[in-house]
Amino acid sequence: MPDTTYAPPKVWTHDAPSGGKFASINAPTAGAREERALPVGKHPLQLYSLATPNGVKVTIMLEELLALGHTGAEYDAWLIKIGDGDQFGSGFVEINPNSKIPALTDHSLDTPVRVFESGSILVYLAEKFGAFLPTETRARTETLNWLFWQMGSAPFLGGGFGHFYAYAPEKYEYPINRYAMEVKRQLDVLDRQLAENRYIAGDEYTIADMAIWPWYGVLARGELYNAAEFLSVQDYKHVQRWAAEVAERPAVIRGRKVNRTWGDESEQAPERHSASDLD
Repeated sequence: MPDTTYAPPKVWTHDAPSGGKFASINAPTAGAREERALPVGKHPLQLYSLATPNGVKVTIMLEELLALGHTGAEYDAWLIKIGDGDQFGSGFVEINPNSKIPALTDHSLDTPVRVFESGSILVYLAEKFGAFLPTETRARTETLNWLFWQMGSAPFLGGGFGHFYAYAPEKYEYPINRYAMEVKRQLDVLDRQLAENRYIAGDEYTIADMAIWPWYGVLARGELYNAAEFLSVQDYKHVQRWAAEVAERPAVIRGRKVNRTWGDESEQAPERHSASDLD
């Protein structure tokens, strides 16, 4: 058997594409790679995104706000094709220097506000419209606890487990085992929390649910990385109960369609400029 042990060099250099499925767009540098302006629609809120778990967090939030009657949450959602490198256009980089979706601009103010990082967008919208983030100190803090738990935990699920299990060009036992163990630990964290609470942060549906469901709820429903059997997701009964309940919310069903370009055509809305685009 050949020796597959890797000895890191003294200084790492980017000599060849790496990153499996996303090798063609990965690079060790930031910044714009081409001049490309972003479109701007008629609504104050302009979203630039794709229906990945991080993108879906925000479109669920916007659809939930509209369902509550917040007409100011009307928005244009523009498709950012990350596989084609749209996120490296100059217009997108101006909104998010990290070149990751989703990114939002709010044109309702005298000077437009840029908002990037999905968790930041959720908090911004919750505070702007006074919804889905409790104002009482303990409840607010508990919601933010879980929102930041998701922001810190999901990279282990996506960039760790998802990458090595689903996207890496070769399968290696060590990283798959390492990240599978961590993902199952995280599912157990959620299962224990949901054993005592209807929703993630308590009795109320909040931005914590909107942040966590597109990752862990979708995983529990067998719709992420084709890994349900591998991870024995059926064992997390309380996560399953919560995931099913959230999945049935009309705004969640609508939000999942936005900026989606795969799956059944009835579930796709590559762009969204009015409510009728989702009907």
